[in-house]
Amino acid sequence: MKRRAFLRSAALGATAMGTAGFAAGKTDKPNILFIFADDQCHEAIRAFGKVDIDTPNLDKLVKRGTTFTHAYNMGSFSGAVCVASRSMLNTGTSVWNSKRIFDSIEEYQKDIAAGRIWPQYMKSAGYRTYFTGKWHVGSWNKGFAEEACPQVFDVANDIRKGMPNQTKEGYNRPKSKADYEAGWKPWEKERGGFWEGGKHWSEMVGDRGEEYLAQAAKEDTPFFMYLAFNAPHDPRQSPKEYVDKYPLDRIPVPANKLPEYPYAEAICGKNLRDEQLAPYPRTDYAVKVNRQEYYAIISHMDAQIGRILAALEKSGKADNTYIFFSADHGLAVGHHGLIGKQNMYDHSVRVPFIINGPGVKAGKRIDAPIYLQDVMPTTLELAGVPKPEQVFFNSVMPLVRGESKGSYNAIYGCYLDRQRMITKDGWKLIHYPTIQVDLLYNLTVDPQEMNDLAKNPEYAGKVKELHSALRALCKEMNDPLDLDHPPAPREKTGKKNKQKKK
Repeated sequence: MKRRAFLRSAALGATAMGTAGFAAGKTDKPNILFIFADDQCHEAIRAFGKVDIDTPNLDKLVKRGTTFTHAYNMGSFSGAVCVASRSMLNTGTSVWNSKRIFDSIEEYQKDIAAGRIWPQYMKSAGYRTYFTGKWHVGSWNKGFAEEACPQVFDVANDIRKGMPNQTKEGYNRPKSKADYEAGWKPWEKERGGFWEGGKHWSEMVGDRGEEYLAQAAKEDTPFFMYLAFNAPHDPRQSPKEYVDKYPLDRIPVPANKLPEYPYAEAICGKNLRDEQLAPYPRTDYAVKVNRQEYYAIISHMDAQIGRILAALEKSGKADNTYIFFSADHGLAVGHHGLIGKQNMYDHSVRVPFIINGPGVKAGKRIDAPIYLQDVMPTTLELAGVPKPEQVFFNSVMPLVRGESKGSYNAIYGCYLDRQRMITKDGWKLIHYPTIQVDLLYNLTVDPQEMNDLAKNPEYAGKVKELHSALRALCKEMNDPLDLDHPPAPREKTGKKNKQKKK
């Protein structure tokens, strides 16, 4: 069967499944509103008290709900970390198991036909499902990711590609104040990017969210809304008034800032697209400008989230709605001499994770480690869907209700065959297989990961212990890397500005 014919057939099957669910479902089921950011680091919300950023609407969610302070992305089988994160999120499978729908359109089609994608489970429970924004799940490099999205949602509007178009002027900047004045500006609409189509993409998500909530106000069917911003991914564009909120004297340089990460070539390649956004060496000025633009686009996104939350209140559905906010991964933006997310430091593997809703305690923080993809089985529990056999991740509701102290004994991380990580009991081991380098951090006393203890003989036992635990996790995750026979170091990777979009 040809792909398009298959998709039409799959869509009809999914619609029939959803309609049957509507007829049989209970109208008192809670609504689900999932708001998803792209590249938002765990620290980038004012209410967390870690950086000076304006996020009044996210602050309200923190105040009104429960925050998981240690939510992680498991890593990536691809240079585009977001596609791995979203493949895990929507299949519920762990990182290496989710790779199959990236490698094979046919495998992706099988999951769609069997109803094994997140919104399809919600449809089976009687939910009306809605999507707008960045999908980027599965075989995006084979032209199938965005094409599949409408097959698994009842309504899918303004499906966005992986990232807005960059321009050559958006890279290797700013080299100096004069270079900045003469070059790329984040508010210049003629540069395209987030302004492609005439309106900022974040504002489009706000528009679509308001529209659907106005429609949902007239319906009794419970809704599952998946609103996926491209922000704050680069190009970090926002209206000038948002950039002006952050004069450079308001932007501190991260305490763990380096001119260049010493293992950059081995762990991801200095020519990786993300790492080309700022010049080498990483000057204080360049880091400040990049962080200025990062904070500005987050504040602009926060304003759109405020519109969505106001529309939810206006709909009359707020009291019976669970709201989840998270991001697909974090971002370095100058930490450790890195700019992108292709690393195992907390600024890149940890994300915000906030839940509001009936019975959720206000202002509570839970330190137990979770994976961001736990949001998928959490919503299934709330919808009354038994956890499917292939779903690796766990509902956070037992933690929210105080029935459990934790779901995971250790957190696993990976990036291609170049990096592995384990975080366990306040310690982190980062391992670079191709160059056989270990890094060890005591996160309790060194949350900025600045004091590597791996070469200290006093901690040799801890390194050995964590290596053993990492091997066990690799086996559990079906990790294809043989830690005993790692690949040889690669030559310098990529050509400038030619990396695939992330």
